[in-house]
Amino acid sequence: MIRFEPDRSQYPQPGDDGKLEIDLETGKYLKLWHGPNHPGITGNMSVELTLCGDEVVEGKVHVGYLHRGFEKLMERRTFIQVFPIVCRVCVPEPDFNEWCYAQAVEELAGIEAPEMAQWTRTLILEMGRFNSYMMAMGGIGGALGMGVIGQWMTYVRDLMLDRFEEMTGARIYHMFILPGGVRGHLPEGFAGRMEEVLATAERYLADVDKAMFTNAVFKARTKGVGVIDPALFEPYGVTGPNARAGGVAKDLRKDAPYLVYDQLDFEVVTETASDIWARAMVRRRDIDVSIALIRQILAKMPKDGPVMAKLPNVLHWKIPRGETYVAGESSRGEYGYYLVTDGSGYPRRVNVRGPSYTHAMALLEHLIPGTNIADVAALMVSLHTYPPEIER
Repeated sequence: MIRFEPDRSQYPQPGDDGKLEIDLETGKYLKLWHGPNHPGITGNMSVELTLCGDEVVEGKVHVGYLHRGFEKLMERRTFIQVFPIVCRVCVPEPDFNEWCYAQAVEELAGIEAPEMAQWTRTLILEMGRFNSYMMAMGGIGGALGMGVIGQWMTYVRDLMLDRFEEMTGARIYHMFILPGGVRGHLPEGFAGRMEEVLATAERYLADVDKAMFTNAVFKARTKGVGVIDPALFEPYGVTGPNARAGGVAKDLRKDAPYLVYDQLDFEVVTETASDIWARAMVRRRDIDVSIALIRQILAKMPKDGPVMAKLPNVLHWKIPRGETYVAGESSRGEYGYYLVTDGSGYPRRVNVRGPSYTHAMALLEHLIPGTNIADVAALMVSLHTYPPEIER
């Protein structure tokens, strides 16, 4: 077997400050900007690549293309006025922000949402997880030249958006979960129409398995590429599918159950290789888990009952002084809200803990050196990050 060992004697060496000494004037290196386009999964963000031939020597992540200061906007709004803002922190999975904020407010205000609302919230979060994974599956296929995968997944995601629209009146920003409960009951016949969506999804996912996961080119391009050393999980704050692909069975739905997850039957999906293939496979198998959970929820949830707790006049709502941190398992890992109140009608401090910050910045910059230029897009997509969540 012929083995090719690249000559790295001409590669840049670290200086006294630990940074690489890259002299562009020598002609050995090339600067190339990856982004800031908007392919859905990885934009709007940019990676400043330094190349030696077709190999990446260094990558620096640049954000700031859509900074909107969500946290400070929240601190200057009443508690109910914050409610339409939070869903915009993460566009592809907005409902998780709604739940985190609502749950934090409820804990500090001493309010408990009715049982019917808890089941409905769990349903919405799993529908949102499903949609987020549809985008991730399409993204990894598109990053490796399989555009049809993205088209299939976009179609299936659109069917789930039909169910969101039917339930909430909106397709993207649903604003259905709010402090105290949810805005309404499920429409008549919703479960039957949801089953049609899930059955259609399973048919398309079977085609994805054949076209992508059994594809020799896809395997060659993803197995052994972008490996995350499990020793990095703690120092780099790696959570969710990125950690479960390295054998760490952490899932807050199991480890610290919230809503009605303790009444549902499911297993935490893991792989061991911790490469692009393993991360894609964890997400693919997690889609099946979400489909099963949606079916369980619709079968077990109460048929009727109140969906909203009694609230004070929300226009003059003052919440006692306190602080809390509410976290759950989003499609990308631990997602949490830290909320501080001072007894006034406004939040004193709101801080969003999104997994995209650590995955898309520190972790990506650590993984990208040594990567072939052709694999950069696949590596970025395999980490499944959303820039709005970084620039909150």
